[in-house]
Amino acid sequence: MNIKPIRSDEDLHAAFRRLEAIFQAEPGTPEADEMEVLVTLIEVYENKYYPIQSATPLEAIKFCMEQQSLTPRDLEPYIGPSGRVSEVLNGKRRLSLSMIRRLHEGLRIPYESLLGGT
Repeated sequence: MNIKPIRSDEDLHAAFRRLEAIFQAEPGTPEADEMEVLVTLIEVYENKYYPIQSATPLEAIKFCMEQQSLTPRDLEPYIGPSGRVSEVLNGKRRLSLSMIRRLHEGLRIPYESLLGGT
């Protein structure tokens, strides 16, 4: 096992190539140990240089709309009249607690996503 720190994207790509080669390693083998160490190193590097940001409530709603093929009109039961839906989707109006509750219960958008940034 020849493990070294990941200090650049080139090192990261090399670590991924090696990980791909040993991904099916049997537990308890040196390759399985190497795989575990590589996964940890990759995770640390990615968290430092490529952190994943939490979605805003608006991004969560738009993602839900895309996944469920919803139109702004489909949001009216959860947000209110079309003008209010438009204001929310254009970032001009924040979600109220009752909107958040209805969106969660009706569309199953997680509370954590709807409450972020409000």
